[in-house]
Amino acid sequence: MSDLPPKPPVRPEKVSLWRYMRLFRRDILSAQPAKLYRAWMAEFRTPFFRSYLINDPQLTKTVLKDRPDDFPKSERIGAGLRPLLGDSVFLTNGAQWKRQRRIIDPAFEGGRLRDTFPGIVAAGRAAAARLQSKADGTAQEIEAITSHAAADVIFRTLFSIPIEDDTAQKVFTAFRDYQRSQPILNLAAFVPGPRWMPRFFGRDTTRTARAIRALITDMTQQRLALIAAGTAPDDLATKIMTTQDPETGQRFDSDEMVDQVAIFFLAGHETSASALAWALYLLARYPAWQDRLAAEAQQFTGDFSQLSALVQTRDVFREALRLYPPVPMMVRETTKPEHFRKRAIKRGAQVVLSPWHIHRHERMWDNPDAFDPARWQTEAGQAAARDAYMPFSSGPRVCTGAGFAMIEGVVLLASLLRDYRFSIENCAAPIPVAHLTVRARDGIWVRIAPRANS
Repeated sequence: MSDLPPKPPVRPEKVSLWRYMRLFRRDILSAQPAKLYRAWMAEFRTPFFRSYLINDPQLTKTVLKDRPDDFPKSERIGAGLRPLLGDSVFLTNGAQWKRQRRIIDPAFEGGRLRDTFPGIVAAGRAAAARLQSKADGTAQEIEAITSHAAADVIFRTLFSIPIEDDTAQKVFTAFRDYQRSQPILNLAAFVPGPRWMPRFFGRDTTRTARAIRALITDMTQQRLALIAAGTAPDDLATKIMTTQDPETGQRFDSDEMVDQVAIFFLAGHETSASALAWALYLLARYPAWQDRLAAEAQQFTGDFSQLSALVQTRDVFREALRLYPPVPMMVRETTKPEHFRKRAIKRGAQVVLSPWHIHRHERMWDNPDAFDPARWQTEAGQAAARDAYMPFSSGPRVCTGAGFAMIEGVVLLASLLRDYRFSIENCAAPIPVAHLTVRARDGIWVRIAPRANS
């Protein structure tokens, strides 16, 4: 077994547009050439638009931090997600996006994260309890397990109900089906056109998106009724629904809230499930690190004040996010002519920022393909992270739930490693692929057994 964790194959340097589209639709990671792991910038041409992938730290800073309004999110990618996400904060731009963030951000401020902590701990304990029936040493598909755990976190912290609740279970099942049916690329990604232009979504994609939104609408209406009656629990949904925009005094109406809940589920469930699954796989692959984290977990009783002591657990989760960032690429669009690295960029060009390639860039990281959580305690690792680490994006559009996600990942890892040992004996190595998030082509298989000291 190679000492390096699995990495997708790369395509030949030159392929036809048709071949590239086919590869991209199947998996955007293996559709890219090897040079992107060392290039500062690369250009891709289609008959409809030019696309520029940028790894140069100064350019990523320009796009994400210095002038974000000049590089809005691209509708080419947004069109593929709109059946589920509507006009959520993940897809909007300009004044609409700023208004949405003014309402959402207070729910994820530091003090509020402490309020959500008991829900995260409870979901971790529930996940550990569910593993009892699977911890028999046989091969288990870990992505299904982490998807259940992450969905439980979302429903406990957002709507104060566990995933076993009938409505929560229906949303989880429908979202899993949507993720399997919706490729990251459809016609809208290559052919320009207005928002009303038909996008040729598959029947399963349309059906599952409609089912998810109907279930979320029911939950939202029920919560609005509880708020009106003064009996709503003090959770994230209530906080967001009752927060007024400080500039306009407006709140989200029911339709807007459905859009936002949909993206909370995508960002909070799908990405967290991906990150946790890869973290557990890496720990199964490198048992010495697993033993270190298990020792930390033995001292964690679920108190918020103990989070800071889970130093190695946090570093492992950071390293998993570096090697397998849940959102592998972000697409922006130029609103005026630009000049990048002595190259003229026209208005309307696509600007691609790829955490997948930046996190493994050969000029910015030492041994970039290696699993090395210790790098986060070194000067070189911290320096690289300042320029080349963006699992949650960066700048004003950084994921509002980034702090929440880091707490969730650390707590869930500690909850599972406290009682169980994970191994990859006689299990096939997973092959990373990217659709909505970075997952494994045939799942991530590990063996689970009770930990001797639990």
